[in-house]
Amino acid sequence: MHLFYYPEIKGNTFTLDKTESAHCIKVLRLSTGDIIHLTNGAGKLFMAKIIKPDKKACTSEILEVYDIPKKENSYLHIGIAPTKNIERFEWFLEKATEIGTDKFTPLLCNNSERRIIKELRLQKVIISAMKQSLKAWLPEIAPLTAFENFVNRDFIGSKYIATCSAPQENHIGKIHKKNTNSLILIGPEGDFRKEEVEMALDKGYIPVSLGESRLRTETAGLVACHSINFINSVTRT
Repeated sequence: MHLFYYPEIKGNTFTLDKTESAHCIKVLRLSTGDIIHLTNGAGKLFMAKIIKPDKKACTSEILEVYDIPKKENSYLHIGIAPTKNIERFEWFLEKATEIGTDKFTPLLCNNSERRIIKELRLQKVIISAMKQSLKAWLPEIAPLTAFENFVNRDFIGSKYIATCSAPQENHIGKIHKKNTNSLILIGPEGDFRKEEVEMALDKGYIPVSLGESRLRTETAGLVACHSINFINSVTRT
């Protein structure tokens, strides 16, 4: 299955842009009659047949349109401090998109080592991961947001802050309830400062542990993402 992303897909035919046309025809070596799939990143999946295999403007005919619903009560929002090495943060975004995340908010914390991000570059990483994992929903990435401003925002669902100061009995695997919308905060290297944790607790966040090991920021984010997705997917008897 070959998946291409375009936020606006209308009509009975669709033409890929120059870059994707070249990839489709020159790299994938697709031709007339071959099937491709398109998504708008908002839950629609289009099955299309190539009718003009032009390497500069590959045109396809839309054959079927599918609505891919989101799972109810499983919305996941991860607020995370970007790492000093941006490649590590991009790796996290890629893997968390593949596993399943609805929204990312880069956090500016007191201990943050990175205070500037390039949203367009991060968006491209997320799009690529969505296509690779054959998803029809594109996660949202918000602008870099100050921690204090972020925790003062409302969220309907369970709110967690992953911190080394959380007791082990508060492991995310024990605390999170299946089919609950969730927001989890992941701090920078060196963890959140005490006053940040207290600020979050005052706003209704629950302190959670991600295990006995001390984890790098991107590892902690991925553990949190996988844990919540796993809990939401388990069938209990």
